[in-house]
Amino acid sequence: MAAHQVQRPPIGVHIGPGLTDDGELLDGGPLARAAEMDADGVQIFLTDPQSYKAPKPRPDADDLRASDVMVVVHAPYLLNVASTNNRIRIPSRKLLDQHAKAAAAVGAFGLVVHGGHVLAADDPAVGVDNWRKTFARQAEDGGFPLPLLIENTAGGGNAMARDLDAIARLFDAVGEFGAGVVLDTCHAWAAGWDLATAVADLKAVTGRLDLVHLNNSRDPHGSSRDRHAPVDGGEIPRELLVEVARAAGCPVVLETPGDAAAHAEEIAELRAALS
Repeated sequence: MAAHQVQRPPIGVHIGPGLTDDGELLDGGPLARAAEMDADGVQIFLTDPQSYKAPKPRPDADDLRASDVMVVVHAPYLLNVASTNNRIRIPSRKLLDQHAKAAAAVGAFGLVVHGGHVLAADDPAVGVDNWRKTFARQAEDGGFPLPLLIENTAGGGNAMARDLDAIARLFDAVGEFGAGVVLDTCHAWAAGWDLATAVADLKAVTGRLDLVHLNNSRDPHGSSRDRHAPVDGGEIPRELLVEVARAAGCPVVLETPGDAAAHAEEIAELRAALS
């Protein structure tokens, strides 16, 4: 538990799995990392994000569940339930179910998953329907055991969650199942959104906002490039990022580059700006 009095919104940092390849805690594990950075939360992977491996039980699961440090789990990047390719979509559905259960087992706030995409020759409506079927199939078994938080993405013409109109179509299909929303500021900037109105615009088409990935960008507005930068070290004005966090009024996770000392400084400065 961080020693400071927790402000709202809570501010966390992405730290990776927090485990060695042998399943041992790395650098004391996520809770030790949170204390080191004076963070209110951590975002972790449960497996290699570039694999289809099923997550294994964590040695610190009980401690994570019992802690008041916010835990967010990010699903693997390969997961794409929107795909029209059966060899991708079907394993992705299985993997999503496995990660949702494993994330619930560590008491996670939610499971972040990218919206995915279909191929250029495909109708995006098919991808939207594949998302709906994913939630509908899960609902037959009682639904996901924790909030599934769909994140906007930076590029791709047939992406399910790049543009606001695409996100609107997606949430028309999955909103009834309780799907949540993540706003990534670097992705939104890369996709050409107006960050000054991004929170209001996203809430207008989804009805909610559950989490902000507060990241600066190394690239110009509308570049479609997803390269994160420190809060004070990118193309997005720092004041604009602070205003996004303030307008969102929900938990924030930094996915910015830097070591523990740099993240501790970012957290302290953001806390001060939002107080």
